[in-house]
Amino acid sequence: MQPVPLPVPSPEPPPLLRQGAWAGGAIPAPRFDCPPLQQSRPWIAPDPGAGAGPTPRQADRLVDEGAQASLLPGGDAGGGDYRQRLKPTAAGWPVLSSWCVWIEPLPPGTPASSFEARWQRAVEAALATWQGELSIQRVATADQAQVRLWRQRPPLKSGPDGALRASHGRALLELRQVQRLGQWQLEPLVEVLISPGQRPEAIQATSLHELGHAFGLWGHSDQGGDVMAVSPTARPVLSLSPRDRATLRWLLRQPGLAP
Repeated sequence: MQPVPLPVPSPEPPPLLRQGAWAGGAIPAPRFDCPPLQQSRPWIAPDPGAGAGPTPRQADRLVDEGAQASLLPGGDAGGGDYRQRLKPTAAGWPVLSSWCVWIEPLPPGTPASSFEARWQRAVEAALATWQGELSIQRVATADQAQVRLWRQRPPLKSGPDGALRASHGRALLELRQVQRLGQWQLEPLVEVLISPGQRPEAIQATSLHELGHAFGLWGHSDQGGDVMAVSPTARPVLSLSPRDRATLRWLLRQPGLAP
């Protein structure tokens, strides 16, 4: 899949997030550091048939609609979670002990009643839900983040039948070798595109779902009451279900990325 062209971030605030004003009110002081990116290069997956080491290949990518998993053993037969529907990357499970998240800022002077401001409040509400489950720090600059949210409608995507389909949200995962504070490490970098052309509740539900992918839930539930359901329901799902939480707890017990 070709990378999606993304807008250039607006001029960056100070390099580290501190206690102070943010769109929507005061922000808490950082709980951990989110150092800026110094260098980045694609991760090269090893070729299992080449015994002499890795061969050049495009970095591993997953897209939410295409994350159809091979069934994993150990799923809850009683329907308590949907772990068997998740898919790891070629380097393992894309999970971190803590996440740094950047949200595209509002243009200067944006009225609180504008669609951009409504979009941001809905996205912030979705992020707050995941902050109740994971260690997440919102950051001020895009190069500090593993997850970046953009106020952008995803481009049309071909379905299984070849027809182009529209969607209101999409998460794009790329594994990259990154250098932060002088040290190289393998990280999942996720671009999340959320369309502003929805009702606030729908934007919040879409953001909640796509952030679930970004934080490692690369697959879909088969039950409509779950945030990670394969298709949206008539009433937007705005809170995590017990099955969502149980699946996330299982995921967090799995080993992370191993280059």
